[in-house]
Amino acid sequence: MEHSILLVEDDEILAENIQTYLERKDFEVTVCHSAEDALEQLGSFAPDVVLTDNSLPGMSGHDLIQKLRVSAPDLKVIMMTGYGNVEDAVVAMKEGAFHYVTKPVALPELKLLLDKALATDRMERTLSFYQEREAQKSGVQALIGESAPMVYLKGTISQLLDAERRMANSDLPPVLVEGETGTGKELVARALHFDGPRSKGPFIEFNCASIPSNLVESELFGHEKGAFTDAKDRRMGLVEAADGGTLFLDEIGEMDLLLQAKLLKLLEDRTIRRVGSVKERKVDLRVISATNCNLEQMVQQGKFRRDLFFRLRIISIKVPRLYARGADILLLARHFLASHGKRYGKPNLYFSNQAEELLLSYSWPGNVRELRNMLEQTVLLAQSDTIAAHQLNVCLSLVDEPPMFHQEPQHFSESRPSYNNGNESMNLPEVERDMVRKMLDKTDWNVTKSARLLGLSRDMLRYRIEKLGLARPDKRQW
Repeated sequence: MEHSILLVEDDEILAENIQTYLERKDFEVTVCHSAEDALEQLGSFAPDVVLTDNSLPGMSGHDLIQKLRVSAPDLKVIMMTGYGNVEDAVVAMKEGAFHYVTKPVALPELKLLLDKALATDRMERTLSFYQEREAQKSGVQALIGESAPMVYLKGTISQLLDAERRMANSDLPPVLVEGETGTGKELVARALHFDGPRSKGPFIEFNCASIPSNLVESELFGHEKGAFTDAKDRRMGLVEAADGGTLFLDEIGEMDLLLQAKLLKLLEDRTIRRVGSVKERKVDLRVISATNCNLEQMVQQGKFRRDLFFRLRIISIKVPRLYARGADILLLARHFLASHGKRYGKPNLYFSNQAEELLLSYSWPGNVRELRNMLEQTVLLAQSDTIAAHQLNVCLSLVDEPPMFHQEPQHFSESRPSYNNGNESMNLPEVERDMVRKMLDKTDWNVTKSARLLGLSRDMLRYRIEKLGLARPDKRQW
């Protein structure tokens, strides 16, 4: 593939020599003798690299670089300068030039610089492609759900993003995302990054429980050569890799107290020190952390630093558990069914009515992750387009599962009705209907109180009342 070069050089003999050499090396070269001509060419021509002299008639090479920095910021520019004007070339690099070469020009050296510029451009384009692809599957739009808890969650995220876009600087506050395992805390972190002001920067994720605690410090903060037995080379840590973007610390409650102190220093000073180094390094990043632990309780038990806890939760976002999201279960189930079906060549799958009822009645202790993984297995084993309830039973082992409860609320056993009222032959919907009706009768059809005692959200209980065809005896509105 030929790469195009725009050569800006007022010395016609030198320009011809460079053009001839580069064309022999399979470059396509367009020559201009002034910066003004080059800018006019750029209106209809998109070169891969611009090679420009600094001393030009009229507009200088410096001026050309400054204009290109505005109109084509990703375009690689190499500056040619006289031997005594290297300082000008260094200034040009600070202004956005990729590199410089001194005159008289060594043509093989120039060829190497052009190859390097093109390789860098390819790498940046590749990274940009993957970053854009990541952004497309992230953001607030990736949070599937229309239930009241999800509307509230997405509204909270949108309000925070709006506030951040109006901030005068990019020093964004830390965010603590709380929720049960599998609820989608990482998706919230990605939404804050890819829809936020740091979306062009890297998104670096680290699970604090993924490696032994004695290796976490080196992984996060990097190390110098010889810092410890296996440190055979200098290594940048994930904190430095996240410079200009976001560092997402998942399972922050698993971090030991010594590392918590170092993380606190990072949050307060925006500086780090690699293991084995005495040099402080400045970093510019946003920290988002997530946990499924009760950090307040851990603070009281001395397992988590109080000062770090308050520093991490300047902004706190809670992600609802799946069962509290009601009909969102079906939205997510259909989404996963379609995506897994596409992956395994089964694009026409759908749930039977009984399967949907079963999905809604299960408590989902593993939340969205459990639903996604269960449906992948179901799709893989499916022999027809219809996903029946018994197929989900096989995956979920729901036969012995109480239909509506995951975590039993405090004192619930005192007021909870019997499952079968002595009738061993009652099926699952009958058990559920009898249980809900008895609880509503016990609370005089107070839906809010009944939902609390049943361990459900109010919206979910209203949905189940309608689904089960229950009505208050006197027909009054509840």
